[in-house]
Amino acid sequence: MIDFNIPPFVGTELNYIEQAIRNGKICGDGEFTKRCSNWFTQQFSVNHALLTTSCTHALEMAALLSDIKSGDEVILPSYTFVSTADAFVQRGASLVFVDIRPDTMNIDETLIEDAITSRTKAIVPVHYAGVACEMDTIMEIASRHHLKVTEDAAQGFSSRYKGKFLGTIGDFGCLSFHETKNLSMGEGGALFFQEENYLEKAEILREKGTNRSKFFRGQVDKYTWQDYGSSYLPSDMNAAYLWAQLEQADTIQKDRMDTYQFYDERLRPLAQKGYLEQPFVPEYCEHNAHMYYIKLPDLQSRTDFIAYMKEHGIMSVFHYIPLHTSPAGQKYGRFSGEDRYTTKESERLVRLPLYYGLSMEEKEYIVKTIFDYFS
Repeated sequence: MIDFNIPPFVGTELNYIEQAIRNGKICGDGEFTKRCSNWFTQQFSVNHALLTTSCTHALEMAALLSDIKSGDEVILPSYTFVSTADAFVQRGASLVFVDIRPDTMNIDETLIEDAITSRTKAIVPVHYAGVACEMDTIMEIASRHHLKVTEDAAQGFSSRYKGKFLGTIGDFGCLSFHETKNLSMGEGGALFFQEENYLEKAEILREKGTNRSKFFRGQVDKYTWQDYGSSYLPSDMNAAYLWAQLEQADTIQKDRMDTYQFYDERLRPLAQKGYLEQPFVPEYCEHNAHMYYIKLPDLQSRTDFIAYMKEHGIMSVFHYIPLHTSPAGQKYGRFSGEDRYTTKESERLVRLPLYYGLSMEEKEYIVKTIFDYFS
């Protein structure tokens, strides 16, 4: 069986985890946490990068730092993971879902302005498959209406929009290092922001409401409870695992890109014959090969395709069920305008195996099986 995903492992993770243990500080903000944070600030040109226990928690921090309150409205796509919504629902916000573009599966930037009301406080673009949303338009709308922008860049590690790394464009950027992502720390994430005035509050939030970060920097002689907070700080052992992968980030990314390009080239004849659609990447985007998906004519076609692939030892999967169709989505939100593409396109999409270390033999077999299916 060819798995859909195998978590990345480069070989030095265990050595670094052992080193973290020997350092005698396996809780957060140890040596490896600092190494990872410094890597992000230097490589991604972001002023502040705080590791978190998950992208979900990074989104929660962004909602808190955006001062989202009960009764506020937040604009987001329905085609996303539940964490995008949960972080703002937890603050009492109402969700306003906007339709997606059928080409990139990202929020349709041309529909955002019509969804804005006097209660709107934030826009949350989701960079699906590591392909950037149209951020210039989104940031211009946000500036004109005085709205915060939180980028859900869970899938966007190292992707760029017009040369800028995803997660560094909006007020806040949230990344994931879950085992399904390009780089992993098992469970983990990061919160990015540029503005200095968010730093102290963010550190207090992350450290259970205390000024413990200042204490460890020697800025105060003891730390105390300052404000609301939670435990958003990952263990240094998780950071040690991630550090091993950051050291090999270029190797991992090249391996994934090779697989993406292999699929794209080899499946093009099927797309040209109209059997399937391939991913679309706008010219202004540099994607990260987070996933390779194809689109089939309809839901039944996709169901048949997934079953055929499984029968032949290949795990291929569909992705999100649109949030606005779920019980919680109906309870906490509403759809703005017409659902022209969100449901229809979500029912057509299927993801192929793509992970670091997928062998050429396996890739050849996957493509052959797809051709056999269509023949």
